[in-house]
Amino acid sequence: MIDEFRAAFQELIDASVATDTRRFPPAVHKVYTLASHVPSDERKLALEALVPLLGGTHAAPGVTADLTVVAGAMVEMGTPPGDAGLAVLRRLRTMGQGAAVFLRAWQQTDSGAPPDPEEVTSATEQQIAAELGDTAPQATVCWWTIRRHGLAAKTMLSESSVRAAIRTDPELHGELVTISEQLGTALWEFEDVGVLLQISQAVSALVLDRASGRGFRVRFDGISDNFQFHTLLADALVGEQGQGLEGHRPDERWTAAFRDSATDPEAPTVHGWWNLTAADGSRVGNEGTPADIPTVEGERAVVLDKPDLHRTWTAGRHYAQVHGSLEVSEELTPQQATQWWQRVAGDTPATSSTPEEPALGGDPPDQAPEEPPQRASAPTEAIPTVTEAPPEPGEGEHSDTPHEDEDAPAPGAHRMPPLPPGVSDNSGWGPTWL
Repeated sequence: MIDEFRAAFQELIDASVATDTRRFPPAVHKVYTLASHVPSDERKLALEALVPLLGGTHAAPGVTADLTVVAGAMVEMGTPPGDAGLAVLRRLRTMGQGAAVFLRAWQQTDSGAPPDPEEVTSATEQQIAAELGDTAPQATVCWWTIRRHGLAAKTMLSESSVRAAIRTDPELHGELVTISEQLGTALWEFEDVGVLLQISQAVSALVLDRASGRGFRVRFDGISDNFQFHTLLADALVGEQGQGLEGHRPDERWTAAFRDSATDPEAPTVHGWWNLTAADGSRVGNEGTPADIPTVEGERAVVLDKPDLHRTWTAGRHYAQVHGSLEVSEELTPQQATQWWQRVAGDTPATSSTPEEPALGGDPPDQAPEEPPQRASAPTEAIPTVTEAPPEPGEGEHSDTPHEDEDAPAPGAHRMPPLPPGVSDNSGWGPTWL
């Protein structure tokens, strides 16, 4: 089986370089068929062999776009992305800039919504030619392939190693953020790419507990919203299994759902612990993201305040394929904590020393609703219990609730399109009008 896979992959590479429309589809199909039956190390070697092609200088644009999808599919099988992860993101930078040029030109034509990327025609190019002149063909090709590049990038950014790698290249990260903002209004894939780019940059925070006066630095990864951050923070800090802060210990099924497991139907509802507050006194909403937490002297700083309301939310990651983690990297000394409290709005704790005996906490409040949470209204003093939920579709994120359109792709679902057997929508891997 290994030898057969190696031969199929070599045929894929040869057909890619030759842009052979007869050989390429069966080669891709055979690679897809065999890949799940060979060891991960074999797929890893195959991904390494794709890296030069993913650079976009050895194959036609459509071939390269299809190969990024092949690379993404292999990563979804459990293959470490290696250098292919950044290669896909660098290729997205090039094609994304061209796609953004196309989108701006299309918007200038007042022709309504842009065409689906896979359905562009010679008429599409002619529509923007008045705006772009001789560059219209290149911009149209970028738009034609951009969805495949976006899907592959989404899969690569779901991997912790790729997110760590892009943190070492701030220029690439910044350019991809700009591209995702430009394209996200027209293509949902780039809304997800933008969120994953945020996740890649927010990896640490300073946490101050007003009740005890203590302070901690935490490191985290793969956290897409503050529902997840809040829950994993409680797991790291509350009770003797954490750092001794007062409160009820999170149910292990809640934390598992926010780390790497599916939501347990027997424990879907999380009971909150604190009001999360920024150092300037503003509210840090659970519906936000760690990247939104304001910084103080270069550090994201969040204060744990006594809750004014009992809040609940649904356990589960927004992106199921992205695993989350959070751990305490250090506790501040009393002197360091005192210095930080001087920078924070609101009442300063009487003491910032570590308590002699950690509080073990108790059970969650028993007044929580049993039914799955609905979308929260704005908190008021007259409401004793608030159930929080992520925004509904159309407000910047996809809903996690079970009542959304069943035909829509589930949040966090693997979204790599099935290339075989036809592989590309265009058998020549290049628009026929070129």
